[in-house]
Order: sequence, then C-alpha cells, then structure tokens
Amino acid sequence: MNAPLKKLDVASLRAEFPILAREAYGKRLVYLDNAASAQKPRAVIDAMTKTLTQSYANVHRGLHLLSNEATAAYEEARGKVARFLGAASPDEIVFTAGGTDAMNLVAYALGESEIGEGDEIILSLMEHHSNIVPWHFLRERKGAVLKWLDISDDGEIDLDAYRALFTKKTKLVALTHMSNVLGAPTPAKALADIAHEHGAKILFDGCQGAVHGKVDVKEIGCDFYATTAHKLYGPTGVGALYARADILKTLPPFRGGGEMIDTVTTEKVAYNDPPHRFEAGTPPIVEAIAFGAAIEWMNTKGLDAIAAHEAELLAHATDELRKLNFVKLYGQAKRKAPIIAFGLEGAHPHDVAAILDRTGVAIRAGHHCAQPLMKRLGVSATARASFAAYNDHDDVEALIAGLVKTHKMLG
Repeated sequence: MNAPLKKLDVASLRAEFPILAREAYGKRLVYLDNAASAQKPRAVIDAMTKTLTQSYANVHRGLHLLSNEATAAYEEARGKVARFLGAASPDEIVFTAGGTDAMNLVAYALGESEIGEGDEIILSLMEHHSNIVPWHFLRERKGAVLKWLDISDDGEIDLDAYRALFTKKTKLVALTHMSNVLGAPTPAKALADIAHEHGAKILFDGCQGAVHGKVDVKEIGCDFYATTAHKLYGPTGVGALYARADILKTLPPFRGGGEMIDTVTTEKVAYNDPPHRFEAGTPPIVEAIAFGAAIEWMNTKGLDAIAAHEAELLAHATDELRKLNFVKLYGQAKRKAPIIAFGLEGAHPHDVAAILDRTGVAIRAGHHCAQPLMKRLGVSATARASFAAYNDHDDVEALIAGLVKTHKMLG
C-alpha cells in the first residue's frame, strides 16, 4: 500500500520566504511571476551567507582548508543536481550560468563536431527563445536547416506529425519539456524514442519541466537536459546541463581557461575530463552550493506534495477565471503546469499587468520570449500568472479581484 501523500503546510512554508513579508503599494504581496523566476527560501539565503562568511575560496586547485571545504560543498551540490535529475553519475552534470548557457553549450559543441551544411534540427513552435536562437546561430553560421513542429491550440504534440519531420539529415531534436507559456508538458520519452529510432540526438529544455514534476533523464532517455536554478527556488547565475557520459566525452569544450585543462604548453593543450572540461575559469561557487540547497529544500518539502498543491491552485484559478466572461484562456493541456496565459477583452496585457501591480499582484505580460508561439496563437502578447509552492488560495482570490477591477477600469 502506498503511503498517503504528505500535504504541504503552506502557511509555515510561506514564512520561510522573507520577501513575502513585504508589501507592494501598501497591500499584501501576491507574487505570481514564478515562471520567470521564483523567490528564495531562507535555506537558500543561509547557504549563500554561510559559504561567503565561513568557507569561501576558489575550488579544486587550492590546498588549504577553505578551498577544500568549498570544493567539497561545490561537488556535493553537483551530486544533488545529478540525483534530482536522475543522472547516472555526477560526472554527467555540467554547471553552467543557467539554462540558456546550457543550451548554448550544446549548440556550440555540436556545431563544431557534428552539425553542418544541410543538417536538420527539429524544434517546436512553443519553444522559449533560449531554445531557438542558439539553433539559428547554427543555421546562420553552419548552414543547418531548422524544421518546425506545429502544436495544438493547447500546446500538445502530434507524434505522427513529429515522426514525419525526420529525414536522413536530421541530427538533433531540441524541444521544451514544458511550455513556459501554456504550461503544456511534452511526451518526453516518446519523443526521445522516436528521435533515437532515426539516429538523432535529443535535447530537452527543462527550465519549467524540472520545477513542476519529477525528472528522470535515464527513464526519458534524452541525450541532453538543460535546467536553471533560479526557477527552482535557487539563485540566479547558475544552472546545469545533463549530458550522457558517452556523449560528453566526445564534445569539444565551449570555453577555454583555467580548470578545463589537463596540461598547457606553448605548442598544445590537453583538456580535462568531463564535466570539468566544460567549466572554464572560476565557476559560480556560492550559487552552485545554493542550487544544491534549493534542491534539498524542495526534497524536504516533498516534490509530490508541491506538485499536488500547485495542481490544486491551478484548478481553483482556472475555475474562477472561466467565470469571467471577459477573460480568454490560452492552453488547457492535460497535466499542465500551474502556468496560466490569458487575455482581457479590449485590454493590452501590459496595461493589465500594470493595474494588477497596483493591487499588489505581480504577473508577467508580453511575448514571454516565445514569439513563434504568440504568432501561432494569433496574438502579440498575453498576460501570464504562474504559481509556486508558497502561493495559496488567497493569492488566487487576489488575482481574480484584481482582474475584475482592471476590467471595470479599462472597460
């Protein structure tokens, strides 16, 4: 018999986030911009403070106490990320400057080693620009061909249409694991299986997917998985790239400098083993350690409990928004994340966000770095409310009240 699901104690959890105690324009802060960046719990803030005040030094190359302590904490964080993503080994995790940096690393490395004139890369119309622009670089600089997979109005993928895009020239598939606009998850394992049937590698942008559900890269069978700390309640400036060990050994390094080398002479250079081969220079030491603390915090709260709470908030918010006949919702995929894109009749999303802000409600408005998706939806922008573990039903009610007020103001 399965153990009963632990229920999230949201009231006590909220108290762990110092920023939620502040007000916005004299009103309770309702932060619903989590798909852009999540707030940080005290555990993450304390991890950064402790490192800076007790154990800070450069990693790997020092022989003194502080360097040894910092190195141990840094590599322990790599292990936490590896376990969080289901990697076979910490050596399959490269610390990067974020999810964008991780995808750029893969684009550069494959562009140098595997992808050239006429080779094909499959993308979907709901990708974030971070998973579009690096591949355009390969189109511009290497002559690669980008092939686009359409989606349903809800952000779902037709596997037959996906399969039909493959040719003998298809080298890579780069797809989101979860849309940052529609909250729609993609069938990652099926997509990976089909890519491998055609001899192509596959990368997933997991910057949203890793936040709202358990990830097991071995089960998915992907070759690359990119994620970022700041959406996972961690700091900015650090992320992670998972790459299969056998692939990582074949990739040329992205940047040159200290740490990524074995030996350097005036005639040649020999590179370090992965993952250090891809971490040139002083890494984001404090941030990486805090990334590990964020993952530990999420695990302590319970990933299933967080997901269940977010699903409850999504259902509540969706039900209430459907009662407002002046609101249009975009994307109602099955098993979607707590991300709601919407529009108000006769109002620009920027105006909606500005008025909501004055009620204490922080949302996002714009194209969300997903302009091909906006074109597919037939709009230039949407408003977006996105929920996290610390949001509660009062936040949903504040959003609804703010939208009613906005509609009355804008007519």
